[in-house]
Amino acid sequence: MGIQGLMSYVMEHQEFFVDLQLRNTDVVIDGNNLYHRLYFDSDLDMRHGGDYNSFTDIILMNGNDYINLPAIEKFFSKVHLPIGSSQQKGRKHTRIQGLLNWLSRFADPAEAVENVLTYLKKHEKEETRQFLSTFMEEYEPSSVNLKDFFQHGIYEAEEAKKLELPQWILTALAKGLLAPFISDALVLRRTILHAQVENMQRPSAHSTALPIRQVIYRLLLNVSQHSLSTSPGKQPTRSAPVFHEFDRIQKALKKSLVQVAALSEKCCDQYSLATLNEVSMSDRQLFFLETLGVTASMLEPIPCLLKLPMAVTCYWAQHSEPKIKLPHMKALLLGVVFGELDKILHSSDSEVPHLEINKIVYEQFLEWGKKSPKEAFELDTAHIFCQWQCCLQMGLYLNQLLCTPLPEPDLTRLYNGTLVHRLHHQLKSGPTPENLLSTSPRMYQLYCNMVHVVKDAMPLGFFQKKSKSQRKKNKHAT
Repeated sequence: MGIQGLMSYVMEHQEFFVDLQLRNTDVVIDGNNLYHRLYFDSDLDMRHGGDYNSFTDIILMNGNDYINLPAIEKFFSKVHLPIGSSQQKGRKHTRIQGLLNWLSRFADPAEAVENVLTYLKKHEKEETRQFLSTFMEEYEPSSVNLKDFFQHGIYEAEEAKKLELPQWILTALAKGLLAPFISDALVLRRTILHAQVENMQRPSAHSTALPIRQVIYRLLLNVSQHSLSTSPGKQPTRSAPVFHEFDRIQKALKKSLVQVAALSEKCCDQYSLATLNEVSMSDRQLFFLETLGVTASMLEPIPCLLKLPMAVTCYWAQHSEPKIKLPHMKALLLGVVFGELDKILHSSDSEVPHLEINKIVYEQFLEWGKKSPKEAFELDTAHIFCQWQCCLQMGLYLNQLLCTPLPEPDLTRLYNGTLVHRLHHQLKSGPTPENLLSTSPRMYQLYCNMVHVVKDAMPLGFFQKKSKSQRKKNKHAT
């Protein structure tokens, strides 16, 4: 919000709009534009032409975690807010919609504030006027030049100027080629790691991907190696640069300080943020794979679009806590194969070999995904798969920062959580999914290749079941 003239400008340039086909998507909501749609769908007076001059009033008066004035609630209890013809449901949406209609009667925010005060008692008026006026003064519309941005892709932010960021980073940020996580770390040196459905008694699922994040943070430092108080091959000292992370510790959100990764002096000079985009593709790919603990030769049997997720899977298998077991790894990779089957069956190529067999396999996988679980929910299994998703997320962000040395996979087909959990249960009771997949030669070969890659990345015997005598021996040793 706060970008004045945005709607007017965009509506005058219809060539900006592009039709997007979203596979298997029931609904897509852009939360940042919710209020905008309420504004234009509620029969308001459009005299302001889409400039959100009254949105300061809406945000303040509708309240949030930091703004809670009893007099404002008293205003809402007395005023009649015209709802209009919108069919939006929900008390909060109704209030916002009604407030939008009510505010549209006034020429400016000052007039609206004075009308709010008429609903309050005399002793409440001055406090409420100061309250609303103070917060309205803090609201500053964006100074972005929309015309230059939309026509020429030119965008200059004051924060970026102060940081003296290289031009390639500015361009990547303007084009949306870097995730918000990267921009937050770059500008604020602060990131928020969102919790998932995981075991709250264990460390956050994001802790598995911490070494990847530390490498990202080191690359984002717009400084030379000599300004860091660390030596090649040694861990950073206490004075090394730190980033702030907000993450879950049990059920509470806590802030922690994270030191950047220690890189060699040669590596830091080569991968300086200023010239990172000029490093050769092969070197950037090598840096990415070394960060994840794999080599290019290990990934040779894997299709190009699956190399990144397979590198991430090898990293996850090595760092996951609790340690993954063979059914976890196989269920995850079977889910990847399911995505490949989906891609084949929905392609325009009608001469794909074994098409009918692939359809049978695909439909059986779908049935497993729809099947109601009879077993109890396994919290540690959910935690393990959450860790994989966290590793994939950071792997994608590192790949973006390195200017995509590996092609990004089709994320819409890569992971189906419900199916992966069902497959995990099926694999524990027998090898049925693998037996079914063996009827499709091409898909079975892909699956076997992926399994071998992960096994090769692990210590010898990692996935072998321990005998009872070995378990007793380990128990006595502890």
